Amino acid sequence: MDLISSIVSLTFIAQVIRLMTPFYLGASAANFSERGGVINISIEGFMNLSAFSFAVFSIATGSILLGFIMAIAINLLFSLLFAYFTVKLKLDQIVTGVGFNLLSAGITKFLMVYIFKSSSNTERFEGLPDLNFFESIPILGSIFSDYITIFTFALIFISGFVLFKTRFGLRLRSAGENPWAAESLGVNVRKYKVYGILISGFLSALAGMWLASNQNSYSDGMIAGRGYIALAAMIIGKWKPVNIFFACLMFSAFEALEISLQVSGTDIPAQLIQMLPYLITVLVLIGFIGKTRPPAADGVPY
Repeated sequence: MDLISSIVSLTFIAQVIRLMTPFYLGASAANFSERGGVINISIEGFMNLSAFSFAVFSIATGSILLGFIMAIAINLLFSLLFAYFTVKLKLDQIVTGVGFNLLSAGITKFLMVYIFKSSSNTERFEGLPDLNFFESIPILGSIFSDYITIFTFALIFISGFVLFKTRFGLRLRSAGENPWAAESLGVNVRKYKVYGILISGFLSALAGMWLASNQNSYSDGMIAGRGYIALAAMIIGKWKPVNIFFACLMFSAFEALEISLQVSGTDIPAQLIQMLPYLITVLVLIGFIGKTRPPAADGVPY
């Protein structure tokens, strides 16, 4: 009964909405890249890299702002490297994405041991400053407690507007749908593919920093597959910002349920509880296989 009451509470709903932040940022990151025709499965790696960079520079300099800037800069740098391999050299995008995920995991693990003499986590640091504007408002105060979460909600409308109401969005989508026709009309297809990857790097950086900031440290494995779940949310949402938002809410609801089950001390085995978000991801994807249509030239080298 205590478990049921906690699940239907306003606190649980607020937690679901708040936990949606890294999922939607990651899914939007993948969406912008794939709208330009580049499959980017390295969202997991980019989130991991930015979380680590944010923690390291925040601890080393004592400045959260500098840590924020450096984490974004490093992600953009690696995004350019990813673009070089996939757009310039036309390497297989799936293989490249897997390589970047492994590279990120290896770099962060090595540097954490080298810098902090620990293979599990960094020192603690002050996270991003809290936003007190909504503090006096019930529920909203616990949801909109930081700037990245507020930006995430704004991104639902920003990404929809940019993709479907601007010249930039039209050209980006044309690069992912029919790059040959777009090139014949004077669109620099490769440039827009790079733009999509850079936006992907920026948004995934925000997702990683949000996780590190809420934990006040970086720990090995803290991304915990959220980048892959974000990819699933993008597919389920059919590459449309609003649909993606609701798909991310579904996954964040199961993550919040996992937390509630662990706290409640239920008799369900802990391993089964921990695998719940990933199990749901697989089951939902099975139901959507063949029912979604990606951009026509998604993953096709040009």
